[in-house]
Amino acid sequence: MSPQDIKRKWVEKLCPGQVSGLFNYMPDTLYFVKDLELRLMAGNQTFVERCGFQSEEEMIGKSDREIFPIEMAEKYMNDDRKVISTKEPLIEIIELFPNQIGTPEWFVTNKIPLFDQDGKVAGVCGLVKSFEGVRTSLQPYLDLLPVTEYLKNNSASKVSMHDLAKSVGMSVRKLQRRFQDTFKTSPQKYVGRLRVLEACELLVNTKLPVTEIALQVGFYDHSAFSKKFSELIGLSPRDYRKRLTPN
Repeated sequence: MSPQDIKRKWVEKLCPGQVSGLFNYMPDTLYFVKDLELRLMAGNQTFVERCGFQSEEEMIGKSDREIFPIEMAEKYMNDDRKVISTKEPLIEIIELFPNQIGTPEWFVTNKIPLFDQDGKVAGVCGLVKSFEGVRTSLQPYLDLLPVTEYLKNNSASKVSMHDLAKSVGMSVRKLQRRFQDTFKTSPQKYVGRLRVLEACELLVNTKLPVTEIALQVGFYDHSAFSKKFSELIGLSPRDYRKRLTPN
């Protein structure tokens, strides 16, 4: 059986709509699906509410003209028709879209054609993201970018939290708290993960002994390295090298 047949048989067994449910956990992303008549067939909860409905069921079958101002609706539908006629995606469309209070705001939209099992275009799928929403979600990471860059470039060395906090104008306590809130881990554990990732690359791309790799990436001995590596990767360093290195 070909890989395509294996995939097809597996997809046919799935209950419909499960994958789209993932987008309900992405509040800054609006997801929608339309049929060839440009009627809404699916959408995540954020998109449903942005369209003025409580549930997806209320939205099904509606067109953009029934939901949005006419000038916006015509723009959306013209782009949909282009995707359907060309069978090609439209990527990073910069356009106005109503925000949570209905005021037009700049968003970026990606649209792709959907095909049926006969290879014919069956509709359009789209993702819409707010510029402001993206900036807001990224800001905590951007604020700590000097810290993560420093840790990345000095992962093999002993990092002074006092000096690191001073370099970004924070107290050690504030830096620790901000880092934990953003990355869900401490700077020390973050460095440990960086060291393991560097070790992964050396294990596959070099023939250095495991002990030498452990010392090179910043561990004190083979034992501490093997313990941390197995904890994060699920394999010992030797087993990892054996599995990923061609014979």
